[in-house]
Amino acid sequence: MTPVKPSLELLRSLSDEHVLRALMDAGRLTRAELAVQAGISKPTVSESMRRLTASGLVVDTGERTTGRGRIGTYYGLSPSAGTALAVDIAPAGVVAERLDAHGAVLARAARPLERPARPAAVAAALTAVAGELAGGGAAPASSAPAPVPGELTGGAAARSGGPVRVAAVSAADPVDRGTGRLVHLPDAPFLVGDLDPVELLAPYVTGPVTVDNDVNWAARAEHAGDDFVYVYLGEGLGCAVVSAGEVLRGHAGFAGEIAHLITTGPGGRAMPFTDVFAALRLRRPASTAIDVESLCTAGPDVLPVIGTAVAGVLAAAVALADPALVVLGGPWGSHPPVLTAVRAAFARLPRHVPVRPAAHTDHPSLAGARTHALQALRTAIVAAAAG
Repeated sequence: MTPVKPSLELLRSLSDEHVLRALMDAGRLTRAELAVQAGISKPTVSESMRRLTASGLVVDTGERTTGRGRIGTYYGLSPSAGTALAVDIAPAGVVAERLDAHGAVLARAARPLERPARPAAVAAALTAVAGELAGGGAAPASSAPAPVPGELTGGAAARSGGPVRVAAVSAADPVDRGTGRLVHLPDAPFLVGDLDPVELLAPYVTGPVTVDNDVNWAARAEHAGDDFVYVYLGEGLGCAVVSAGEVLRGHAGFAGEIAHLITTGPGGRAMPFTDVFAALRLRRPASTAIDVESLCTAGPDVLPVIGTAVAGVLAAAVALADPALVVLGGPWGSHPPVLTAVRAAFARLPRHVPVRPAAHTDHPSLAGARTHALQALRTAIVAAAAG
């Protein structure tokens, strides 16, 4: 059978993709450097550069090589090639970042939330930060965290970076896999009601908006191998199962909702995991949220009970998912006394695996969303070149 040769259009598309991805990684390159980085011939690079500059995705940076020999021109992605949003919806507030295709944070905005957070208030905060970063009209001045050196803040982002092509949203609530809507499950400590981030961000984002819960994003940021379980222990309780390098979301997207998993509570009684903290008087007033401060200062009589309860959840995860490792994250999940108590209780069970604290503790859910947003943005820019 005669092999089918790739079409000229396909070859051009692949060449353009190699050039774009080389520029995304390096920032700026000459044509000669692009030929080396992309692994294609100089004439092919020249043809690709002609197409990409004509499309407005690549520009002459105005910089030139120095030294002996022929002077080379540096090329880079156009400032209007496009950007991405990474958003974190958490009990304390909504934080958003605008990224370019090199992974640089161009701007950051935030809005605080009052407790209990209602859908209307969260929706207002989400659209406020999106409007501020995407240039869709600013809301009142934000209480955003201090900018990282070199970052822009507020409306300055609206004047740079081109269209917002994609967004990745992390939410501290269950997320419906099919629609991206936030869903309120019994005893969930955050939202009361539901929310649709995809619809709310549609006026600000030209392409897809990906929504997932915060624990799944945090697990993606952890890079703990291909098969592990990430358990988040904070005001809320959550779990992400990573198998063959992929987060398993389940039929509806609710995999890992461990709050009502039956475990061992005070006095050896069987009870839902979330009820253990009610029995120990470790909940915030008039809420199902766990009182993290009280838990972290609990006495030696309480920690073994917590360790046993968490170990029961881990045993269920090991039985069902067969992970190589368990990662404990969250404000009290990696607290050393808690970690010691969990390890001791888990080691007494018939099946156990190593348990370690999360390596990524600084806004891990936002870090996971940021990584996805960057990958999706790069894919969208390559698709724009092909289209």
